[in-house]
Amino acid sequence: MSRLGCVLWLTLTVLLCACPTLAQSEQSISVPQADNSKSNGSNAGSGTAAVEPQSVQGSLGEVTGTVLDQTGAVVAGARVTLTSEGSPNREVLSGNDGQFSFASLAPGTFQLTVSLAGFTTQKASGILTPGGVCIVPPIALSVATEVTEVHVGPQSTELAEEQIKEQEKQRVLGVVPNFYVSYIPDAVPLTPKQKFELAWKTTIDPVTFVIVGATAGLQQAENNFGEYGQGAQGYGKRYGANYADMVTSTFLGDALFPSLMKQDPRYFYKGTGSARSRLLYAIAMSVICRGDNGHWQVYYSGILGGLAAGGISNAYYPPKDRGAGLVFENEIIGIGGAAASNIIQEFIIPKLTPNLPNHRTSKQP
Repeated sequence: MSRLGCVLWLTLTVLLCACPTLAQSEQSISVPQADNSKSNGSNAGSGTAAVEPQSVQGSLGEVTGTVLDQTGAVVAGARVTLTSEGSPNREVLSGNDGQFSFASLAPGTFQLTVSLAGFTTQKASGILTPGGVCIVPPIALSVATEVTEVHVGPQSTELAEEQIKEQEKQRVLGVVPNFYVSYIPDAVPLTPKQKFELAWKTTIDPVTFVIVGATAGLQQAENNFGEYGQGAQGYGKRYGANYADMVTSTFLGDALFPSLMKQDPRYFYKGTGSARSRLLYAIAMSVICRGDNGHWQVYYSGILGGLAAGGISNAYYPPKDRGAGLVFENEIIGIGGAAASNIIQEFIIPKLTPNLPNHRTSKQP
């Protein structure tokens, strides 16, 4: 082999031996590149995760406001409840300066409810922008309107029953029934059943029959309702008409209509104050009554009861003593008679009625 051939052979051999080394060297370089790629991908992922909480944190906002009263003074200790979609309700109390604040809130619509004992609950709403601060206009609380309700339950019913029994002992001169007067100003309201029971006991009391008979006798003596005639037959018709008047007016004016309209048919004795104030009170009570809720009201039930009873009386009185005009005329006369009766109840009857229950000052209407 020539020198040139030897050189060529040697060169070829070196090249062949160097190829695997070069290949291995390239592979070792490519692997770290692949690892670096993976590492970079991992670092990119961790970078994204680190940025995301920061963006969410940046979107949270705050809601603040102030609670005042009607005079503009700050209100401390008011309960403020915030409600928003997709988030649980949150509550805070207004501070000594009347201010409240809700931090770290997700953006969107929200509602505020402000409440405090003795005040009417107020509500407000708004929209919180991402990362914003929403200042709610001052929320003014108004004093709650006092509402008085009387609930007639088992205990109050029993108490009313005891008071009725005391009323049923009230007899003028120890004889004449005076059941529809209460000497207890804050007497428990009657149930519909008790109103009908009191009306029934009034209409069947023996003294009632005597009074009706005496009235019929006076009418016959003066020849009132002359078409009834005289004698036993005429007296019987007058007696029947008077008793029918008493029954219908008592059941309609003191039981049925008061039950439907929730009014008390009794006269509440005043007993104190100047004579003038008591006189005006007695007169007013002919057209005013106490409702079952404890408030004074126009005595619709008594007025309607009197008109209804007068309308029914057209069925049994003589033709010349009938008509709508007479019904309204008799009702006006009846209201005047009730006013006179109340004056007597206020100033005279208590002195003639033994064993009256203990009473206190009544409240004026």
